[in-house]
Amino acid sequence: MIAPEQIQTLLESDAEDPILIVAAGAAVVVPASALDTDRYRGAMEIISRQDLAAQLGTDVTSRCDLEEIAARLDATVTRLGA
Repeated sequence: MIAPEQIQTLLESDAEDPILIVAAGAAVVVPASALDTDRYRGAMEIISRQDLAAQLGTDVTSRCDLEEIAARLDATVTRLGA
């Protein structure tokens, strides 16, 4: 469900306060303000760019880093049943 490309999209997003969410069975990056819309109401919030950047401690990520982050987040989402 969560792929390295989605993590990269989150990190590179121009949106204000981007966040990775799962809505209708798909992981997408949206501005945090979109969570208040009918389209994304009830979506599972996975991680914000701010929180991800704080965990990484750097702006530069390798493909390996992206794959590891995606796998970890995907496993968490799977356990939660999204």
